[in-house]
Amino acid sequence: MVDPAAWSTELESLEPAAWPGYLGQHSGLPGPRANLPLAAAAAIAADESVIDELLRDGGEYQTMCAAAALGRRSSEPAVEARARALATDERWRVREGVAIGLQLLGDVNPAVVPPIVLRWADDPDPLVQRAAAAAICEPRLLRTPEAAAVAIEVCRRATDHLIAFETQRRKQDDARTLRQALAYCWSVAIAADPAPGLAVFGALDTSDPDVAWIVNQNRRKKRLSRLL
Repeated sequence: MVDPAAWSTELESLEPAAWPGYLGQHSGLPGPRANLPLAAAAAIAADESVIDELLRDGGEYQTMCAAAALGRRSSEPAVEARARALATDERWRVREGVAIGLQLLGDVNPAVVPPIVLRWADDPDPLVQRAAAAAICEPRLLRTPEAAAVAIEVCRRATDHLIAFETQRRKQDDARTLRQALAYCWSVAIAADPAPGLAVFGALDTSDPDVAWIVNQNRRKKRLSRLL
């Protein structure tokens, strides 16, 4: 795997118009896995003109990289709004790009990400809620009790919003995508600070079938099963 720093050197030598073609050539697509180190490097190196160029291109990987770049710059409210919009894209890789970008933002400015993900956790769109959970439930961002508490709260809010939907609404793709994310995000958040996390997790209402499924899926994760 090529180090992201090496990709950054290549990218910084390119004119904005050359980025879409270069990223497409090295994307790893079509294939089972996109080139994530390159996407991370692009998120860090891309400026506004490059982001606009990638969005104009519209390719899946190019848009994923633009989404990651916007996520990383989401300390600016106008940029956050653009990232939030891409969190609802129909392409899962683009949605994942937003989460990757927010994680990269957390690496350099950890105080900025918690307010963003808490806002997103209360967004009416399940895909935005999913982006909040996926972004914050990353072990490298959860090294303090305070950060872990944010992750637990995001999971709790997203779970509450999911079960507030009527049965038929829960069967729609966006709600199912949120449910799938919660099937692992809880375990990541709890593992970061087990005692308070398990208290909230244990209070979930498993008489609801979707909550029961989420709880069971998380219990199967090694990071959580060894704590039970």
